[in-house]
Amino acid sequence: MRQIIAGNWKMNGKFTDIAPYASALSSTPSPAQLIVCPPFPLLPGFAAALKDSGAELGAQDCHANGSGAHTGDVCAALLAESGASYVILGHSERRADHGETNADVAAKVLAALAAGLIPIVCVGESEAERDAGEAEAVVRQQLTHSLPPAFKGLIAYEPIWAIGTGRTPSEADVTAMHAAIRAVLIAQFPETGAATPILYGGSVTPGNAASLLALPEVGGALVGGASLNAADFLAIAASAPVS
Repeated sequence: MRQIIAGNWKMNGKFTDIAPYASALSSTPSPAQLIVCPPFPLLPGFAAALKDSGAELGAQDCHANGSGAHTGDVCAALLAESGASYVILGHSERRADHGETNADVAAKVLAALAAGLIPIVCVGESEAERDAGEAEAVVRQQLTHSLPPAFKGLIAYEPIWAIGTGRTPSEADVTAMHAAIRAVLIAQFPETGAATPILYGGSVTPGNAASLLALPEVGGALVGGASLNAADFLAIAASAPVS
């Protein structure tokens, strides 16, 4: 299975970025499946620009409801209509900045699946939780309560303390956490858990991508800041092992 390299642009990017970025992706073969997740207003433009590139498009969040009085939110069906195939859910910045609970994430997963989107569900521990020896327990709880029985999608492990800091866990720590996540997925979803891709996120760069992507149970990466530059994003993707 090809590894998956997803770029989370967060609240960055302009309309003028679409054409050159899409052109770079279209003209550069990649051993990995690429997913670009820009802000909501850029989705239709990227959908058109990436049409023949082989790259996929993702959104950064969705609401659990299909419509209603939810100012500032976007429903999953509209994201799909805008060209998205994936949606990031439960990112630590959503959990922290917007108070999203595991139950909220699970409801959004159901909405995404109903709209035909593939959810990328994020889990990860804080620095204090890791220092207290609670990292695996925290992530297990997030998985257990954020994934509904109907779950089909991707998991992204993002140690919160590594996001945007330039710090990364040791290779041993990443390997141990991905193995723990795999064990939970197999127990929770016996028919699909062994094949669910587990992405690593948390200050992934062209410099460390090759070593991270080569680790057991790492099925790709969820890239933050480095995904804003097409050359860096493609360099990370080029580090993916060829299966």
